[in-house]
Amino acid sequence: MKKKLALLLACSMMLGMTGCGGGGQTETTAAPETTATEATTAAETTEAAQDAGAETEAEGGEATSLDALIEAAKAEGELTVYGSCEEEYLSAACKKFEEMYGIKTKFQRLSTSEVYTKISEEAGKPSADVWFGGTTDPYNEAVADELLMSYEAVNAANLISDDYKDPTNCWYGIYKGILGFMVNTEELDRLGLEAPKTWDDLTKEEYKGLIMLSNPNTAGTAKLVINTMIQMKGHDEAMEYFKRLDQNINQYTKSGSGPSKMVGPGECVIGVGFLHDGIYQILQGYDNIALVVPEDGTSFEVGATAIFNGCAHPNAAKLWIEYALSPDCVDHAKEAGSYQFLVISNATQPEEAERFGLDMNNTIDYDFEDAKANSATYVEDFFAALGSSADDRFKTE
Repeated sequence: MKKKLALLLACSMMLGMTGCGGGGQTETTAAPETTATEATTAAETTEAAQDAGAETEAEGGEATSLDALIEAAKAEGELTVYGSCEEEYLSAACKKFEEMYGIKTKFQRLSTSEVYTKISEEAGKPSADVWFGGTTDPYNEAVADELLMSYEAVNAANLISDDYKDPTNCWYGIYKGILGFMVNTEELDRLGLEAPKTWDDLTKEEYKGLIMLSNPNTAGTAKLVINTMIQMKGHDEAMEYFKRLDQNINQYTKSGSGPSKMVGPGECVIGVGFLHDGIYQILQGYDNIALVVPEDGTSFEVGATAIFNGCAHPNAAKLWIEYALSPDCVDHAKEAGSYQFLVISNATQPEEAERFGLDMNNTIDYDFEDAKANSATYVEDFFAALGSSADDRFKTE
């Protein structure tokens, strides 16, 4: 009986590719050539899964299911990852996956909005298999457009709350990070200015030309800022706010982490983004950076991972999800300079996040459903509000 159940589980994993929702850089290999198996035909892959299921028995069936998935993923032999976390973490995660399973793993680092645009253009025939890292607003847009595959992950049991996954299992959270300001204390002292304490402070005339924010056309971080202000202030007031803020913006960077990299060297005085990116810069030696959690409230990202609908290596993609929801993956984040709070119950939290005082006690009750439904429209409204001021300060390369 157990063998028959294992066979059914293996077959269902191979055949279950349900879409969610309603209806250039150079690719990089995670490590030098390793023991990856040549990709097989779909029939051979199914046979491999069946054989693994027939030969493996375990109490409860979960181990049997995962063992069969591992064998099927190895038979596919390849995986391509689009990553929207920092490249050091992306590279480390892909290298570890390749070492663990012998599956040749390639990756490309793109901002979240770039990934969303790319897979939208590929229209169900994605050139990658999975998405790793980056805030979930663009993920939710992809869910609405049926670009992500539903997969019921065994290791989703490790999540600390169902709040950290898509209700239809199209994406799973792996970390969260708080939105705030990073300031260059030396430059503020030189200019005789105090650090901003609230979002409204950023619009003060004294900060003209001193602030960097990311570009919402390329960075999910900027989309989160737009959604946050709309939820805190209301739509029309938020658009008026961005008009005032724009007067103080020196540059809109391509990547959400871009502003954090400019603060320490003094290329900007105030950077708006995720504060864990500021921690990384401080630990790189920029002790002139201070972190500010806005007193009037802020929001947080849920960094996620997902499978692209129609991907070429669905079993390797499912195995990636199981891997990403385990300490084998997320416990290496801090070693690669990523200090987000982890949302995996059996993972080890980076002590750096707590040491720098990054608690989640001042965050708003973020409306993910509103962001899912309206992010694209809100970005259009943002650029319409800025009008002719939307100029070459918006970096896309």
